[in-house]
Amino acid sequence: MKRASVITLLLISWIGGLHSAHAMDYPLPPEGSRLIGQNQTYAIQEGDKNLQAIARRFNTAAQLILETNNTIAPVYPAPGTVITIPSQMLLPDTPREGIVVNLAELRLYYFPPGENIVQVYPLGIGQLGLETPVSTTRVSQKIPNPTWTPTPGIRARSLAQGIKLPPVVPAGPNNPLGRFALRLGIGNGEYLIHGTSAPDSVGLRVSSGCMRMNAPDIKALFEQARVGTRVQIINEPVKFSVEPDGKRYVEVHRPLAQVEGEDPQITPIMHNAGFASFVSLDGNDKVLIEKALSRRAGIPVAVSAGKGMSVSETHPVLSVQNSSAVTAVSEGEKAVLTQ
Repeated sequence: MKRASVITLLLISWIGGLHSAHAMDYPLPPEGSRLIGQNQTYAIQEGDKNLQAIARRFNTAAQLILETNNTIAPVYPAPGTVITIPSQMLLPDTPREGIVVNLAELRLYYFPPGENIVQVYPLGIGQLGLETPVSTTRVSQKIPNPTWTPTPGIRARSLAQGIKLPPVVPAGPNNPLGRFALRLGIGNGEYLIHGTSAPDSVGLRVSSGCMRMNAPDIKALFEQARVGTRVQIINEPVKFSVEPDGKRYVEVHRPLAQVEGEDPQITPIMHNAGFASFVSLDGNDKVLIEKALSRRAGIPVAVSAGKGMSVSETHPVLSVQNSSAVTAVSEGEKAVLTQ
């Protein structure tokens, strides 16, 4: 009965991920394992507007799709192009509690208390120079229908672009914070996890430090997370795991640029002591590890000695009709991309 329930949950999660921007519920892996999910493939359709719309359908970020499929056109992939959807991943090496954000992979993980699942959401984060801070904190306030008070810095930057922002933007469909916001207990309360009126900005580095989510995603998270929920924000482009069956995996993302013009595909990645110890383990194929570190595909790669570069088995090519309308970013929206 338990096995049947797990299989049913997997099928429901997979099917749900095809038709909405809601997070997928992944069953938590067994003790000692960090590998979750299954990659999928998708053939670009004539009706697909852009990569952001495709990313929203599959509950991921366009940047993550580009990591995995580094030869496709970055905005308008050609119809007929078959891409891999990066829906398999390693859980971050953190306590499985509350909210975990990994800035380097543009993902938010939520572990509902008392449930054996993890929910995964794509996330927009702070831009260069206005980074989302690495920290461990708590949800300090839940704010339905938030108003937005642009900081003096945001108003000055917008004015320099010829856009004069009002002192306060009222709650409503055009509010850049969306309909829901979670205030974090760091700084002076200026850091929020919130929705957005510019959905194409989710999965990008464009904010002034806040973290933004798709509308249905922040609604789901807001309904579940309580005041006091633990929030851990990390910046780890390299994740790794020795699975209970002995297989080893490395998942490498492009690191966040630290200076303007830096190429994250070739920027050296600082490794922590844990990864150095992992690399030195007997049974690892050092060549495969180096290839993974160089390729930076953003999906788990098997690096056990004698194993190929296969990520995992993927689903057959999916032919899903596109029902997502791409939201054009108007001049007014551009002014609030940095909230």
